[in-house]
Amino acid sequence: MSKRSKILVVDDERSIREVLEIVLKKEGFDVCAASSAEEGLVKLKATEFDVIISDVKMADMTGIDLLREIRNNNYGGQFILLTAFATAETAIQALKMGAFDYILKTQNFVEELKLVVCKALENRRLREENTYLRREFRKVHGMGNLIGKSKKMQDLFKMIEVVSGTNSTVLITGESGTGKELVAKAIHLNSPRADAPFVSVNCGAFTETLLESELFGYVKGAFTGATANKKGLFEVADKGTIFLDEIGDTSPAMQVKLLRVLQERTIRRVGGTEEIPVDVRIISATNRDLAAMVAENQFREDLFYRISVIPLEIPPLRHRRDDIPLLANHFLSRLNATINKRVERISDEALKKMESYEWPGNVRELENAMERAFILETSNELSAVHLPESVGSNSRMRNLAAIPEEGFDLERYIEGLQKSFLEEALRRSDGVQVKAAELVRMSYRSFRHYMQKYNIPA
Repeated sequence: MSKRSKILVVDDERSIREVLEIVLKKEGFDVCAASSAEEGLVKLKATEFDVIISDVKMADMTGIDLLREIRNNNYGGQFILLTAFATAETAIQALKMGAFDYILKTQNFVEELKLVVCKALENRRLREENTYLRREFRKVHGMGNLIGKSKKMQDLFKMIEVVSGTNSTVLITGESGTGKELVAKAIHLNSPRADAPFVSVNCGAFTETLLESELFGYVKGAFTGATANKKGLFEVADKGTIFLDEIGDTSPAMQVKLLRVLQERTIRRVGGTEEIPVDVRIISATNRDLAAMVAENQFREDLFYRISVIPLEIPPLRHRRDDIPLLANHFLSRLNATINKRVERISDEALKKMESYEWPGNVRELENAMERAFILETSNELSAVHLPESVGSNSRMRNLAAIPEEGFDLERYIEGLQKSFLEEALRRSDGVQVKAAELVRMSYRSFRHYMQKYNIPA
């Protein structure tokens, strides 16, 4: 490790530079020296250094200034400061800015520096190893709690990987229960903001006044009961991600306030006058058709375009039936780990019934059905008899009237059902559209119209 480690020494005293070069090269490090912070910045552009050792007091640009500059440019290595004139204020400032250590130029400081450099390199190695392991863990576990092997889900995983590295706004659409918040969390956890907060708020769960207080906070005396200043969720999420669920339920007045945050990157607490800067990534979600709402003047067009720089649509469970056994077994493993009993497997009959059901409540409904069956099961095999009656019915059409407790978007569900029947007809007719139209008792012209409407490839 040490033979490949590169160290940059920045000091305006030639004797110090030469001594440190000699000593550190004897330790097996690749050492480069600069006589000023400006020269050090030039060398940093050409070479990636593992450790920078810099004097604090230098002409024109100090070591603290150098540290601030490289941190602003996302330098990922370690930074060690040297000084002959120590003050507690300078030391605290350096450590707060991310310096690994702060060393006094005493008579034996070189020996101390060698030990600190080794510790700094070991610390960096552990950090990089931890980052690598976390990245691999996320890959192995399918974007955290997102489960799916179907092409639609694999395409979604690829999109998550692509958009995670950006700072653009994301609009996640999909029916209730498809896992929109899980997708938002996956984007956050795979982004450079992963170590900062992920804050979620359901915009439809608050009145307009309460939502404003939740998002932007308030100052003491802003209203009855405001006995102290309170941070809003945008401030809490600073440097991280805020997830605005059900953004389609926000009022026109709240849409104006959200638009202002997106444009100005500042917020104003309720009852306050101070503009507070916030650095947050905004991910929104809805199960409503925002484009249609824009056309009907129910949602601001400018806000719609601001929040949907990157649109992601999560397919309903009935459009990815290949994932149902995978999800069911995932929930079984989780239930075995959290509930004090053991069910080894799911019966073939239960899996077939789950695969044939439409799941209007999507993954959430499947999870609830699995929990119910697991609790009621007394053997080591989860049988179909303990599934909810709606899932257990052999007739898919009879289950169309089963409304999940949390409700669902009927219009979108019917459109999705129609699309799935058209796709199934095409599959059974090997892509011959005339035969597919006959299967569903439609004219060829109508069949073509709906193919275009639902973007079904010919």
